[in-house]
This record gives sequence, C-alpha cells and structure tokens, in this order.
Amino acid sequence: MTIHFRPMQICDLDAVYAIETAAYPFPWTRGNFSDCMETGYRCEVLLEDNCIRGYSILAVMVDEAHVLNCCVAPPAQGRGLGRQMMQHLISRLSHMHLPSLLLEVRPSNTAAIHLYMDLGFLKIGQRRGYYPATAAEGGREDALVMRYTVDIGAGAT
Repeated sequence: MTIHFRPMQICDLDAVYAIETAAYPFPWTRGNFSDCMETGYRCEVLLEDNCIRGYSILAVMVDEAHVLNCCVAPPAQGRGLGRQMMQHLISRLSHMHLPSLLLEVRPSNTAAIHLYMDLGFLKIGQRRGYYPATAAEGGREDALVMRYTVDIGAGAT
C-alpha cells in the first residue's frame, strides 16, 4: 500500500464530495471545497495506491494553522490513515514556520479526540452550539477546540 499526499485539484472535487457526504450527516457542499481552493487554503488529498481516501483543508494564519476539514473515507477508516494525515499536517508546521495547529472536533467523535490527544493536541476551549445536529440531539452540538504546539527546541514531531 503506497500512501502519499498531493494538492487537491478541481478534478478531485467529485471524489472529495463523495467522501464528505458518506462520512458526515451535515456535510460541506461541493461549493465549500471549491471556495477553499479558490481562496488559497492548503487543500490536499490523501492517496492510497492512487485512489483518494481522504482530504484535508488547512487555513494558514499569521501565527498558526487551522484545520478546517479533515476526513478519511468511511471504508478506509480504522487503518491509520487519519493518523498519517494528521502527522503530515503537523510536519508541515515547521516548513511554514508556524508554532501551532488548531482544530475543532465534536465531543461525540471520541475516536478523533483520542487520536488528537495521542498526537499531542491539548483541549484549550469549547465553542457552544458550533456544529449542526439532529433535533433529537438538540439541534446543535458543541465543539472542543484543540491545539498542537510545536516544540521549538525539537521542531515538528
């Protein structure tokens, strides 16, 4: 199995959108991805044996990067691809001379929270009613805000 990352291209949008809609009950629109590419966010796809298995959208700010979206296709989950994608994003911090990586995650997404904590992210806050949710769940779900900080002495890990 060969894994690599490359910039997202317009021709990838159908595959990316298919993963998004399969993975989330409240998916981004195809236009959201297109807008991110046009805005200049760092949009990448994860390829496994030349098939798109995941993607990430990274906004680079003055002093940090912010993961806007990061997803592995449901059939490919549980095989370490999400870990590889996050390690790839973390490794990019030193190349961009940025000290930290910020993200939001649903409290109900315990697998992702465990992964982020295992990689060295810390919970730094909460955003009330950040995510849409079903009416049975109260219509909104909070977001945990997590940050990975680069060890300046050692660079990105």
